[in-house]
Amino acid sequence: MRSTISGYTALSKAHKFSAAGLVTAAGAAALTFALVPQASAADTYSAGVKTVARSAQEFGETQDGELAKAFDAAAGKAKADAKAATETAKAEAKAEQERASRSEARQPMKPAAKPAAPAPKKYADNLDGWIKESLDVLRSKGIPASYEGIKRNIMRESTGNPRAINDWDVNAVNGVPSKGLLQIIDPTFKAYHVEGTSWDIWDPVANITASCNYAADKYGSMDNVNSAY
Repeated sequence: MRSTISGYTALSKAHKFSAAGLVTAAGAAALTFALVPQASAADTYSAGVKTVARSAQEFGETQDGELAKAFDAAAGKAKADAKAATETAKAEAKAEQERASRSEARQPMKPAAKPAAPAPKKYADNLDGWIKESLDVLRSKGIPASYEGIKRNIMRESTGNPRAINDWDVNAVNGVPSKGLLQIIDPTFKAYHVEGTSWDIWDPVANITASCNYAADKYGSMDNVNSAY
């Protein structure tokens, strides 16, 4: 014989098994969310409700409202667990994003790539190339001269021979013969040598550049020289 208490109907053995089944089903629903974190809390909750409902239907337990209470409790727990798991997943995702941001901020900035140095200009190893190279040096130093003025004086003084030497005029008699393309003497070459060119008086570019520097100082420009200077 079963004893009863007013307002309460004791659960049968089958009822107890049913209630246990409901709680187990709710736990399984929460576990589903933990194993499949991409599922939303609503999806998990819905799955839990359906699972519990199926369990209740299978056991056919609807007496005295006790199983309904167990159902509500199990469903509520599943919903709470799903919500907690969602919040945990959001917190972990936010923390991971913050860690990535801090790591990126700590990365040293790469220095800007230096522009490639321009390739050195090439000149022909002939009268045309010597005059053009000398003109580039003269322009960089602000010394006036023109291609035509330089070439005209070279042709008069040496006919374009960088090894030409005058061994008969007064300079030669005094031991300082005129040398090179523009027939400049050693003391004048040294006094008007232009930085960036050779100190060798026989060097074509150095000879032209120093002679133009001298002519610019004495006549304003090599363009103004039309005879021995």
